[in-house]
Amino acid sequence: MTDEGDRAERGGVSGEEVKTGEGVRAGKGAESGEGVRAGEGAESGEGAKAGEGAEILVSVAERVRRSLAGSSAGERLVARTLLANYPAAGLETAARLAERAGVSAPTVVRFVARLGFEGYRAFQQALRDEIEARRASPLTLAQQLGDGMTPASLRVSAGAIFRQRLDESFAALSDPELEAVLDLLADPARRIAMIGGRFSHILAEYLDLHLRLLRPGTRVLDPRPESLAAFSVDVGRRDVVVVFDYRRYQRDVVEFARRVHGRGAKVVLFTDPWLSPASEVADLVIPVRVEAPSPFDSLVPALALVETVVAGVMARLGKAGEERLRQCEEIAGDVTLG
Repeated sequence: MTDEGDRAERGGVSGEEVKTGEGVRAGKGAESGEGVRAGEGAESGEGAKAGEGAEILVSVAERVRRSLAGSSAGERLVARTLLANYPAAGLETAARLAERAGVSAPTVVRFVARLGFEGYRAFQQALRDEIEARRASPLTLAQQLGDGMTPASLRVSAGAIFRQRLDESFAALSDPELEAVLDLLADPARRIAMIGGRFSHILAEYLDLHLRLLRPGTRVLDPRPESLAAFSVDVGRRDVVVVFDYRRYQRDVVEFARRVHGRGAKVVLFTDPWLSPASEVADLVIPVRVEAPSPFDSLVPALALVETVVAGVMARLGKAGEERLRQCEEIAGDVTLG
């Protein structure tokens, strides 16, 4: 099953981190493939600035994607080759990856070093960790909260984990990427459409419920194949398609993102640190942590990012957004009790 939002088949547990060169990878029993920590000598990526008390944990996939702006021409070829066949291309030898990219083997080695790895072996180990993390499910991961836990200890433990995930997600968030997302969603000349997976469709609906109060031209897409096919025929350069896709990634959502991108639409992807395959065609990517106190992945950090986006769009629209909201409130009437 490839449904990203099927939380009955996903999960993650936190644990101690083990250093691998200048980055960090998860050890056994920890969050396998949780990514590389920006440390001394490692490039943490644009916008990846730590908040107070928060570590920046950026996956290899995200590091490769962010490296495009500051790399040499040869290194960009390596990055694009990796992203086009991720992560399989990185599991080949350095010589084979160089051949695929049309560059020399030393260029591949330099690129890997720029990502923050001591060597190609450490780079490949991090990729293998990511593969394990992508496939994580309650069937392969032990619950972080053991049997017999008291309500008080559950409350303390769960609260600490959720706060940590929020801190990590916001610390690793790219400010320029977020600003670009807000520019697109606040542009009145753009039509906005949203889609998600089995569970993350909730996020698409939640974002739309807010945006439609602030600006015209927003909708949640009907996930039925015939409806998506009809939308794909009409989509064009005026459209922004917001895609929510988290591990385990949903095949139809990924294929839909590829299709609308090919027809000229801008694709904004909300995903996890290991990046949905839809990232290959996404113009902008907003990753968040998804590990939870249980074997089921959490949408809490993702929801926080959605509400952050709503706040940013409201600020950008200014008086026009406030006036539309006022009119909507007047028409809807007072439906509250207090």
